[in-house]
Amino acid sequence: MSRTLCVVQDFLSDAHKEKIRGTAQKAGFDVQFFTTPELSGAADCLQRCEVLYAGTPAALRGTSAALRWYACSAAGVDPYCQDPSLFANPDCILTNSNVYGTTISEYVIMVTLELLRQMPYFREPLQRHEWLVSPPIRSIKDGTFTLLGTGDLGRTIAVRLRGMGARRILGLNRSGRNVDAFDEILPISQLDSVLPHTSFLIMALPGTPETVGILDRRRIALLPPDAYVVNVGRGNAIEQDALREALCAGKIAGAALDVMEPEPLPPDNPLWDTPNLILTPHISGNMALGYTRDENVRLFCKNLLRYAAGEKMMGTVDRARGY
Repeated sequence: MSRTLCVVQDFLSDAHKEKIRGTAQKAGFDVQFFTTPELSGAADCLQRCEVLYAGTPAALRGTSAALRWYACSAAGVDPYCQDPSLFANPDCILTNSNVYGTTISEYVIMVTLELLRQMPYFREPLQRHEWLVSPPIRSIKDGTFTLLGTGDLGRTIAVRLRGMGARRILGLNRSGRNVDAFDEILPISQLDSVLPHTSFLIMALPGTPETVGILDRRRIALLPPDAYVVNVGRGNAIEQDALREALCAGKIAGAALDVMEPEPLPPDNPLWDTPNLILTPHISGNMALGYTRDENVRLFCKNLLRYAAGEKMMGTVDRARGY
């Protein structure tokens, strides 16, 4: 008897579907495809499926205890770790998709260069057609960077910075374990001693109870006046009011946020008008880049063959830890 694979994705091309069909046949699965707007018609498949490849909790809510593996197409899995009731089968395997390193690291390089080259300073004058003399700027070359989070994303960002001539890259993670591409790794418990010497802080943390508010008012005050902050992890990792006040008072040099709390950011939120702040609407790691879509499907297909063979899969999440 064939096993059932249910796919609920909005980004799949015909070539992607053909690749999944071929892999499913090799693994002994029948596959059905749906998009998010078609969820109501997917009820029967969701109830029967052994494997679900999706990126929305709404799809998972429709499954039964028959589900043994939920392959999440997103990298961030905090909604699934924070709500165990989503899983009718408490032993269901959860995997995430660590294929966003390229697109998010390129975003980080983009906003890093914008900040270092003082682009926020030029924005309003250029809209008024004013020609300005450039203020002093800084460079990635010979710069020092601190990365809060050294997983797949943090490591990929470090590699890109190194390729552009960064002199020193310090990483902080939960355990302090060594990770390639960094000059030094420290445990997050030493963050307070690191911040006063940080000229550029890049936050690439998963969403866990420990990371909520990790850059609070007290820690923002520890940063030197020439410090920049970039956040591509989770919006609730930063105390946003304190960051805004520090930027308005010139207590730090600038910041870039691709994630914030809440999302979407309300039109009347004061962050919109904060000086020296680059805001983007959570675009750094979505499915807009073709390479990301291709890699997402490739990883799922590779994991499907591993799952069918009883082998360990890539991206397996410890739901108790949140990553």
